[in-house]
Amino acid sequence: MTRILDRSCDRTRGWTSEAVRKIEADANRSADTHLLTYPLPAEWEIDLYLKDESTHPTGSLKHRLARSLFLYAICNGWVTENTPVIEASSGSTAVSEAYFARMLGLPFIAVMPRSTSREKVSLIEWHGGRCHFVDEPSAIYAESRRLAAELGGHFMDQFTHAERATDWRGNNNIAESIFQQLARERHAEPRWIVVGAGTGGTSATIGRYLRYRMHRTSLAVVDPEHSVFFEAWRDGDPARTGDRGSMIEGIGRPRVEPSFVGESIDRMIKVPDAASIATSRYVEHVLGRRVGGSTGTNLWGVFALIAEMLREGHRGSIVTLLCDGGERYANTYYDDDWVAAQGLDLAPAHAVVDRFHATGEFQAC
Repeated sequence: MTRILDRSCDRTRGWTSEAVRKIEADANRSADTHLLTYPLPAEWEIDLYLKDESTHPTGSLKHRLARSLFLYAICNGWVTENTPVIEASSGSTAVSEAYFARMLGLPFIAVMPRSTSREKVSLIEWHGGRCHFVDEPSAIYAESRRLAAELGGHFMDQFTHAERATDWRGNNNIAESIFQQLARERHAEPRWIVVGAGTGGTSATIGRYLRYRMHRTSLAVVDPEHSVFFEAWRDGDPARTGDRGSMIEGIGRPRVEPSFVGESIDRMIKVPDAASIATSRYVEHVLGRRVGGSTGTNLWGVFALIAEMLREGHRGSIVTLLCDGGERYANTYYDDDWVAAQGLDLAPAHAVVDRFHATGEFQAC
């Protein structure tokens, strides 16, 4: 006896098609992000570029990830009409996912550490999302799964799905965009691309793309204090865990996330929290605008690599990401009282960055 189980539903498929159309239309309306030049002495013959991800509609690099995650979940059939969407996020991913959830008329809940900046909480709520706080950063995963089960919703799980939701071969991913924008520059193939790792999805996408397109560019990943990515990568220990989260929102994790593909990375650089914050503050006066702490982490690593290139007599270009704007951190990284309360002294790192800009020498503190 032949039995047929048919789960097709014209209404469900119709909602899916309309949801994909809305997301793709939003991408089509959004121009690609700019590749800014960072001023360095002309005699160094090294060009530094910042891909300004703060110009996305939701103001950060995570806009790309959120778009990919929603398309992935919808096309897998995990998210349909009225599905509550839950995400574990310290801020920027949740801001971007709240944006897409509202676009599709879906309830959205962000599960996040209670220490998340007030500015990001306000942005999530402004986009129609709800914030659900936990006291221990490591509890965000279990609490997200619990809420999804309780509400009959979908846990988006950026930390697992980031590396597979993005097409690393191209299709206007961030790596392809960088190389297209560099095409007419004097050093069109950069010596280094430097990024941080939160989910690990961005570094996995870029590392795979570099190999697939046969570029000679190397990938460096910067890792903030208290994150375990650097030690796990150095020691070949993917089970490494830590006892606290990163102070630098958006990057660093207390465990090695499933989307972190260490084999795609050529070098990792550990960056102290004071260095990340001091660098982000320093470059405000270079760029004429505030940048987030993860951009400071990126640039600390970039300055170390440029100094190495100068010592070795190399010329060329380096690309990194301007991940988000500093206005989201007015009450944290840019607040002297907050910095002092964390026990951080920014002066030594500030002196390192100042000396680098003056001489090209970089001696990490």
